[in-house]
Amino acid sequence: MNILFFGPNGSGKGTQGAILKEKYKLPHIESGAIFRENIQKGTELGGKAKAYIDKGDLVPDEITIPMILERLKRSDCKNGWLLDGFPRNKNQAVKLDESLKTANLALDIVVEILLDREIAKNRIMGRRLCVNDNNHPNNIFIDAIKPNGDKCRVCGGDLKTRSDDQDEEAINKRHDIYYNSVDGTLASAYYFKDMAGKGGSLKYITLDGTPSVKEVTAELVSKL
Repeated sequence: MNILFFGPNGSGKGTQGAILKEKYKLPHIESGAIFRENIQKGTELGGKAKAYIDKGDLVPDEITIPMILERLKRSDCKNGWLLDGFPRNKNQAVKLDESLKTANLALDIVVEILLDREIAKNRIMGRRLCVNDNNHPNNIFIDAIKPNGDKCRVCGGDLKTRSDDQDEEAINKRHDIYYNSVDGTLASAYYFKDMAGKGGSLKYITLDGTPSVKEVTAELVSKL
């Protein structure tokens, strides 16, 4: 089962990916982690990627896609994989699709988590981290995990915020890219949605990202 995952920051995409990874024993392939691994190992592609990253430029597709394909061909991916964080625009979607077909790697399922942009932003800005355990869920904008005042709802510990979670300008920039259905990330998702609509084996799944984590997981598993 080879899965491509889409969802805006704040949609719970990472959480659902982690759940699928555990449930189906699938490696969770994230584009940023691939860059870091190649740079740390000093691979040829990693060196080329680092040159762009160090200048603050985007890494070209001709470097990124070969890295992704190399990762998807490893032995731990033989029974399936979950790809997250790429593609981010329609052109990348087209190139990834062509490269997967050339490499005889089938894409079976595309998952898109649907979430209103304002809700997604509030979820990010509402996150609170417990000083005792960052895995204790606390969010001032989600009733099910709302903290007890300024204390962790799980253990009563003090809460803090991540500086990037409070950077509204940075959040808006990331969401500008994701919610752009003309040439942004949603455009890449819709490329595969159109493909699935034309028949064939590709399955396109949409999920409502507003309910609880357990509810979204239940819907996801039922549709896979």
